[in-house]
Amino acid sequence: MSEGTAGPPPATGAWREGDPPGDRHWVELADPLPLETGGELPGVRLAYETWGRLNADRSNAVLVLHALTGDSHVVGPEGPGHPSPGWWEGIIGPGLPLDTNRYFVVAPNALGGCQGSTGPSSTAPDGRPWGSRFPRITIRDTVHAELALLREFGIDAWAAVLGGSMGGMRALEWAASHPERVRRLLLLASPAASSAQQIAWAAPQLHAIRSDPNWHGGDYYDRPGPGPVAGMGIARRVAHITYRGATEFDERFGRSAQDGEDPMADGRFAVESYLDHHAAKLARRFDAGSYVVLTRAMNTHDVGRGRGGVAEALRRVTARTMVGGVSSDHLYPLAQQRELAAGIPGVDEVRVIESAAGHDGFLVETDQVAVLIKELLTS
Repeated sequence: MSEGTAGPPPATGAWREGDPPGDRHWVELADPLPLETGGELPGVRLAYETWGRLNADRSNAVLVLHALTGDSHVVGPEGPGHPSPGWWEGIIGPGLPLDTNRYFVVAPNALGGCQGSTGPSSTAPDGRPWGSRFPRITIRDTVHAELALLREFGIDAWAAVLGGSMGGMRALEWAASHPERVRRLLLLASPAASSAQQIAWAAPQLHAIRSDPNWHGGDYYDRPGPGPVAGMGIARRVAHITYRGATEFDERFGRSAQDGEDPMADGRFAVESYLDHHAAKLARRFDAGSYVVLTRAMNTHDVGRGRGGVAEALRRVTARTMVGGVSSDHLYPLAQQRELAAGIPGVDEVRVIESAAGHDGFLVETDQVAVLIKELLTS
């Protein structure tokens, strides 16, 4: 369903069996996936999209990893099977930073996601949605699942792995868990481990979803009714405040009232309308169960877990690495990128993306990101 479609939102914005496939392909794991917290997950499959062609020696494959509410649709229009346009337009294509005349670009939907990969909204082996039975997963588990993409294409190593925010967590785990599989690495607006403040920001988001009366413990997919879209809307409003910069809000909205409304008479300020708009958009393209599963995975992100700490884990990285951060990011501040740069061998400095857009600067300042990608790939 289109983000702009009128009417009440569906119980979930997830891609479900029988929906148009769009530009997706799928890879299935041959065996159940062992999980870091114990047990295993059977029947895993990952949705992915590709651009360009794999060369004869299979050395030109680039892996692009999305953030929390992203998916495999990095670039391309909204259409059947894709409820929103690409989230990183201007990055992939002929003559662009990830030049499809040179590179074969692969973008999976993360394990636990809701746009074609196995997650809470997808069908379990017993024919019912996973729902509350979907196990706790970690960022490390998502990378373990993505190893199937190497086997699918017969690739020994990625020419580069790129990601921002949650995608940066996954990219770092790729480089630390499988250093021989990653030749170049771009980490944007992401940490070595989630901080107490980041976990604190996530807490009210998780509480909002779980407190929604339509959550039903996570088993709402086959029930009549709207699903926990109100709770996810609150979560999105909270999250969006952390994604954008305070200066941008002040300059863009100030204290202006929303057109036709009076905040002195129960009307909204313009910035409130903006947050409402983004909450409504998310309800039509995302799933509350995936929001919970992936947020919890981000909370437990720690590249040093079981590896002797962060410093020791970062020393495992052998890829030619570039670390970037956003000047106004108050969710994943530059201090966290400086920790990455100081610990990963061969990284000389943090490349700062100058932007008033806050954490989302790595998504909106594509001209600056393009410079970093081109420099990394030609180094």
